[in-house]
Amino acid sequence: MFDYLIVGAGFAGSVLAERLARGADKKVLLIDVRNHIGGNAYDHYNADGILIHKYGPHIFHTNSREVFDYLSQFTEWRPYQHRVRASVDGQLLPIPINLDTINQLYGLNLTAFQVDEFLASVAEHRDQIRTSEDVVVSKVGRELYEKFFRGYTRKQWGLDPSELDAAVTARVPTRTNRDDRYFTDTYQAMPLLGYTHMFERMLDHPNIKIMLNTDYREIEGLIPYREMIYTGPVDTFFDYSYGKLPYRSLEFKHETHNVPVYQSAPVINYPNDYAYTRITEFKYLTGQEHAKTSVVYEFPRAEGDPYYPVPRPENAEIYNKYKALADAMTGVHFVGRLATYKYYNMDQVVAQALTLYRKLAGTKPEKAPTAPVHKETVPALVSNANGNGKPRK
Repeated sequence: MFDYLIVGAGFAGSVLAERLARGADKKVLLIDVRNHIGGNAYDHYNADGILIHKYGPHIFHTNSREVFDYLSQFTEWRPYQHRVRASVDGQLLPIPINLDTINQLYGLNLTAFQVDEFLASVAEHRDQIRTSEDVVVSKVGRELYEKFFRGYTRKQWGLDPSELDAAVTARVPTRTNRDDRYFTDTYQAMPLLGYTHMFERMLDHPNIKIMLNTDYREIEGLIPYREMIYTGPVDTFFDYSYGKLPYRSLEFKHETHNVPVYQSAPVINYPNDYAYTRITEFKYLTGQEHAKTSVVYEFPRAEGDPYYPVPRPENAEIYNKYKALADAMTGVHFVGRLATYKYYNMDQVVAQALTLYRKLAGTKPEKAPTAPVHKETVPALVSNANGNGKPRK
């Protein structure tokens, strides 16, 4: 008899499996329909020995000391501050928009004070901020909106920004200084040996059994358990009784090139040209040294594996009906991006999972990690990794 059946071996399911097994001495069966653990954060070495992210780039960043300390039990870290360029008008410009973006785009030499005035002069007033379009044009005006945001958003979501909730573009700031980092969180780093290695350590416990290539409905009624933790799509769980919730999917095209470096930035966005939204070069993220390099192109799709809940009021209404069903369930707990139909970052999913664990275990937040620290884990950030994925000596 298992205490918990956990459906989905991504961040939400794996964190809860580890905590319940190690922190509460519960017996856990963790299952996933895919043939690997780690969910969309899964990474692996390709045929050329380059560490790649199968489902597109996953950049870890958080302001939560609790989340960072928790994950630090299972990985060393490589310091990494993410930078993105956008291909606009034949130039590669910093995104989020900052002082250099404006100066390079328009051939100006504005100071931080002057760029603030410039943006104020082009911004369009909005009495209420309802949509993603409202967010952007109220900050940077119509022209910059058209150049950097509208085309990218339409490709990514299959909808015009005027049809999307404000939360989508509100995630991308506008800066009047020269800070070209994509994120400004306190903790910005990548797992030194990769996400999959971190998940393997996390799930290495005798109380955890893992079944891959398995749909939970195939084993329900065959393997006894007391409670379920579900991290999959909430509409699927309830057999689409209120209709299908819209998700955006992605198609990935991986390529390896016989050059050390392929592009001038870790990620280049293509808001207005081509069918893909961006190209990522993984060696920037991993720090791996290799004679070749690997990149991935991302093509947004309406069908396929669910990646992004589509934030629109009508979708929220459908989800709220499913949430009412979920809240009425006893012995089933819904957690994660798909199960709660929220556009969470990785650290937010970890925090949500830790919160649910404390509720289930009846414990309070801990100031320090409780799981044993692996002997090769160090508290300081480690600077690099060599080509075979081992820590640099």
